[in-house]
Amino acid sequence: MKKRYVSIWFPHLVCDQMAIKQKELKTQAYALVAHERNKQMIVNVSHEAKKLGLRPNMPLADARITFPALQAFKHQPQRQQKLLKKLAEWFIRYSPSVALDEPDGLFLDVSGCTHLWKNEALYLEEISSRLEKEYHFHIAIADTIGAAWALSHFSTQQIAAPGQQMQALLNLPPKALRLQDPILQRLSKLGFHHIASFAHIAPTTLRRRFGDELNLRMGQAMGQQQEAFNAIEEPNPYRERLQCLEPIQTAKGIEIAIENLLEIICERLKQEGLGIRNATLNAYRLDGKLQQIKIGTNQPSIHIKHLFKLFELKIKQIEPDLGIELFVMEVLKVEPLTQHQEALWHTNTHTNFTEIAELLDRISIKAGKNAIRRYLPQEHHWPENSIKAVADLTLQPQTNWPVHKPRPTVLLNQPETIKVTAPIPDYPPMNFTYKGQIHRIIKADGPERIEQEWWTNDGKHRDYYCVEDEKGQRYWLFRLGHYDSKVPAQWFIHGFFA
Repeated sequence: MKKRYVSIWFPHLVCDQMAIKQKELKTQAYALVAHERNKQMIVNVSHEAKKLGLRPNMPLADARITFPALQAFKHQPQRQQKLLKKLAEWFIRYSPSVALDEPDGLFLDVSGCTHLWKNEALYLEEISSRLEKEYHFHIAIADTIGAAWALSHFSTQQIAAPGQQMQALLNLPPKALRLQDPILQRLSKLGFHHIASFAHIAPTTLRRRFGDELNLRMGQAMGQQQEAFNAIEEPNPYRERLQCLEPIQTAKGIEIAIENLLEIICERLKQEGLGIRNATLNAYRLDGKLQQIKIGTNQPSIHIKHLFKLFELKIKQIEPDLGIELFVMEVLKVEPLTQHQEALWHTNTHTNFTEIAELLDRISIKAGKNAIRRYLPQEHHWPENSIKAVADLTLQPQTNWPVHKPRPTVLLNQPETIKVTAPIPDYPPMNFTYKGQIHRIIKADGPERIEQEWWTNDGKHRDYYCVEDEKGQRYWLFRLGHYDSKVPAQWFIHGFFA
């Protein structure tokens, strides 16, 4: 997959945030100031203050001579860092990989994301529409982090087409390559005022004049050299880490790590009245590869022994190789702990509800998540709508199961069409063809008419038949709607009896 990156630059980040909080002020001209050389120096200004000619590094006294109504606030570096981190977490909705570009920018790895908004232009438009109400920003997308940063900071072009970052950067100043001031000064003295003026010079020549940094930044911007993308971790309040003093290579060592992590997490959840529904164990090997196992429960649980057994059944999936140096356990879904109840559904036998739920958890781990399902009846006429799947074992039926008519053991999610031969209208079929196989019917019972609900007008009634073929297998068939001699009848198979 071709890599694509978005760079977003907030030149007035904290000032914009102050403007949001200080809407009652008469002016939108703000400045952040700090003490330097016994003077109050401006560190950053709002967009409106910039229009008035105010700039960072100006003495506050000089700025107020130019604009007496300027509102000044104390510069707090940690405020900008916290705000940038919160914005990064908010942007996870647009990309799973978001990195900080301190002090005032973000990078997004949008590879495989933009198609959800049809194209890159609509993707950027969606982000811009959400930000423009509160922040001043510049945004751009390109194949590399360096190219996206250059466009967002020094160009009005927002999109560099795949493979076209060179053409997009040629007319930009050398500063767009994120070079240090000494290199920029030397480039300026030599008359290199645009990237195009030195882009085609041999790397060895540039290295002799300017050192390795210029070639490195050029290579990163053009996609010839890799650049690290340090994505932030999505905040998860229920995550615990266990660093290993020595690499773990045995199953026993993994078991001890799981027990320790479960004890810490379950103690926290117990204090909050919550239980685990889904959890993941991430095991980071020395070679950098990730080993991962997941568990799920039918009801919220903080029963450490039970949760450990679920993980234990999957330990064999972990390949430690040279050893595991870090374990991270994440609880992806929590729910309030439920009270114990003695009766399960409508049985008269009092059974320990928790033990049954834990038994179902262990079976699900071995047989698969969908191996066990629970259904409850609901008020609908058509059979496929008369049941609903539920995951919560504590839910009780709101209506009774219908028992006045026979129903198949296996019901198809949706009826499937079949070819039927019937002697005369309203008679059971003599044979039917299903999936290429002909079934000759020797016994039949019906019809049982099932109407669609009166408030629904988009379905005909159904006439159901219980039939048995020459092999003794029984099926549930139906004809849709009234018999019409001009139109061939539509027949369907809907279920199988035991």
